[in-house]
Amino acid sequence: MAEILDGKQTAAEIRAEVARGVAALKRRGAHVRLDVVLVGDDAASATYVRMKQRDSAEVGIESETHRFGADVSREALARLVERLNADDAVSGFFIQLPLPEGLDALPLVSAIDSAKDVDGLSPLSAGRLAVGLPSLLPCTPHGVIQLLKRSRVGMAGREAVVVGRSNLVGKPLAQLLLRENATVTVCHSRTRDLTAATRRAEILVVAAGRRGFIGAEHVREGAVVVDVGIHSKEGGGLTGDVRFEEVEPLASYITPVPGGVGPMTRAMLLHNALEAARATAGG
Repeated sequence: MAEILDGKQTAAEIRAEVARGVAALKRRGAHVRLDVVLVGDDAASATYVRMKQRDSAEVGIESETHRFGADVSREALARLVERLNADDAVSGFFIQLPLPEGLDALPLVSAIDSAKDVDGLSPLSAGRLAVGLPSLLPCTPHGVIQLLKRSRVGMAGREAVVVGRSNLVGKPLAQLLLRENATVTVCHSRTRDLTAATRRAEILVVAAGRRGFIGAEHVREGAVVVDVGIHSKEGGGLTGDVRFEEVEPLASYITPVPGGVGPMTRAMLLHNALEAARATAGG
């Protein structure tokens, strides 16, 4: 039976560390402010933003949400990004994705100052990650790494397989696993024999965006399995990309959905906001 990688507990530890860091900055006369740009009326995005605001308040981070209707122009959003970049009161900010149809996120995300890019998703941030320069790291991949580290799951020298190649998770996670000296394979929709590839994995991270995509046939005995997926179940509740009931008896460690990677993503956003404020305050 697998040991559960408890994202809730680990995220709570990180939030406590962030709260102490925020308090230390305040004692020096500095502050931490995390702003959000929310466009349209997507219910999931609105819920997620509310959760992030609650998290910020819990650790003493100031927060402001800039709300726009789905008909907002790209130019208006670009002006806001420019203003937030220049506002010394704002430690960091992010644009809640996805944007409504017709709004291209890439030019807007690309315009975010990398020092304030708390999502770590701009091309400049991605490039700094790729070449090993200091940067604010993408929250979900960084959350996965922190969950493994704090659960004392070694990565150095181990065979790691990432299923998914998105800019949000798959690609940056592969880079971070390489930093931890894992041997990394990235699989995707064109992978010829996915089962053969995933069964090599000592650490298997699934970010395919497909409900129940990975089952027992894909997992070697004793593997560490991290499920990044999150999907609504018919009748309520959430599930992931991994068929948990099948895989759990084979794995040595496994993340639940919910309660695994999700809380870590939110915790690392707070961590990034604090790091951005520390850099502005001079350490």
